[in-house]
Amino acid sequence: MATLGTHNFRPLRFVLKLVFPLLISFLLFPALTWGGQTFPRENAIVKAVRKVSPAVVNISSSKLVERGANPFFPWESDDFFNKFFRDFFEPRKRQYVQNSLGSGVIIDRTHHYILTNHHVIVRASKITITLGNQQEFEVRVVGTDPESDLAVLKIETDTELPAIPMGKSDDLMIGETVIAIGNPFGLSHTVTTGVISALNRSVRTEAGVYHNFIQIDASINPGNSGGPLLNINGELIGINTAIYSGAEGIGFAIPIDRAKRIVHDLIHYGRVQTAWLGITVQDLTENLVNYFHLPINEGALITDVVVESPAKERGLKRGDIITELNKDKIKSGRNYYDHLSQYTASETVHLTFFRDGKSHKVGIKAASFPSDLALNLASDRLGFKVEELNRRLATQYRLREKQGLVIVAIRKGSQADKIGLEPGDLVKGVNDLSVNTKQDFTKAVIRYRLKEQITVLVQRGWTVYSISFRM
Repeated sequence: MATLGTHNFRPLRFVLKLVFPLLISFLLFPALTWGGQTFPRENAIVKAVRKVSPAVVNISSSKLVERGANPFFPWESDDFFNKFFRDFFEPRKRQYVQNSLGSGVIIDRTHHYILTNHHVIVRASKITITLGNQQEFEVRVVGTDPESDLAVLKIETDTELPAIPMGKSDDLMIGETVIAIGNPFGLSHTVTTGVISALNRSVRTEAGVYHNFIQIDASINPGNSGGPLLNINGELIGINTAIYSGAEGIGFAIPIDRAKRIVHDLIHYGRVQTAWLGITVQDLTENLVNYFHLPINEGALITDVVVESPAKERGLKRGDIITELNKDKIKSGRNYYDHLSQYTASETVHLTFFRDGKSHKVGIKAASFPSDLALNLASDRLGFKVEELNRRLATQYRLREKQGLVIVAIRKGSQADKIGLEPGDLVKGVNDLSVNTKQDFTKAVIRYRLKEQITVLVQRGWTVYSISFRM
C-alpha cells in the first residue's frame, strides 16, 4: 500500500509561511490598505468628538429643599380640599440640600454663555460647572424657559474658553448619524452614537406637551440631559433632554434652530417672549360641525379676536376655523395653543383657516402678550382676582403676613369656586415661579398662558396647597 511522503506537505507549509504573517499584520494594523480601500480608526466620529469636547461642561447644582409632613398634595374633590383646609397647623419643616447633575455646552466664546436644560438647574441656589480639563467655575442664571426646557447660564471669567460650532436643524435627515456627549450617572464626557429615528416628535409629559423634538435611538438620562447633540461634522444640532422619563432605548433633543430663538430672548429679555396673535379658540365639536354643515371635522374655532391685535390687523374673524399652523395640522383648540407656544414674538406665523366654505392662508407677525390683559386672563380662566397685601386687607382677612398676594374675589361657577378657594387665601407661586406682587403674577400668567394646565400654590392658615388649574 502506498504511503504519503512528507514532500507532499511542502506546498502547504509554504502557503502557511506566506499567509500567516500577512494575517497577523492585518489584525494588528487594521488601517492597512485592503483591496484599494483604507479603514482608519480615526474616523469622522472620533474627529467630531475631539473637536467639541472642550466646549462640553458638567453641571452640578444644589438647592435647599423644605420637607414637612404634608407640604403639597393634589385632591380630587371639594370635600377633600375643604377637609384639609381646616387643618391650620403644619409640623415644622426640615431643610436638606438636594444635589443634581447634568450637562451643558458653551455656545459663546466671547461672553461665555452656556446652554442647558431648564430642569437641570431649576430652583438651584448654587450652580457649578466643570470643564473637560477639570477647571471649575460658579455660574449665574441668565434666563430659563420651562416651556422649551432650556436655560442659559454665564461664566464670569476673563479666561478664554472654547465654544461649540453651531449647526442647523432644518435640514436633518432620518437615519442621519448623530453623536451625544454628556455626563450620565456622573461619568463625565461620555459619548454615545446613533441615528435620527424621527423628526417633529410631540411628547406628552407631566409638565405638558412638547413639540418638534428630534428622536434618536439612544437613551438620554438625567446625567447627560442638557448636553449637545452633534452631526457627523461636530456641529451642534440639538440639546439632549431627559424630560420624558418613560423612554426606553430612545432619546429626544430640542432642535438647535428653535433653541437659538429661545437663547436670543433669554439673553436680551431674561425670559421668552411667546408669540401672541390676539385670538381665543375652542375645539371644533361634532355638534358645531353638524349645526353649520361644515365639510371639515377638525380644527380650532376662533371665538374672539382682540381689537388692535396682529390677528385683527390681518383680517381674522370670529367663526374662522384654523386648520394648519406653519404646516402643522391643527386638530383642536388645545392643539393650536400647544403649537403656538413653540414660537416667539416677532416671528411670522402662517395660518391656514376655513371661512365660508373656502380655505385661506395668511401670514401674521406675532407680538408679545400685552401685560394689561394678563390679570383679566387669569380672572377669566382661573376664576379669581388678586391684590397686593396691605394693612387694610391684612386686617380684613386676619392675616399675619405683611406682604404677598391675596385673593379678593372668586367668580361663581369658576374653577376656583368649584375647588373651594375663598377671599383671603394667599397665592404663593405659579408652577416654579414665586409670586409676591401683581407684577410677579402677571409675568407668571403670561409665561404659562398657553399651557394645558398650571399649578398654583395657595396658602390658608399655615398650610400650603398645590392646585392644578386648566388653562
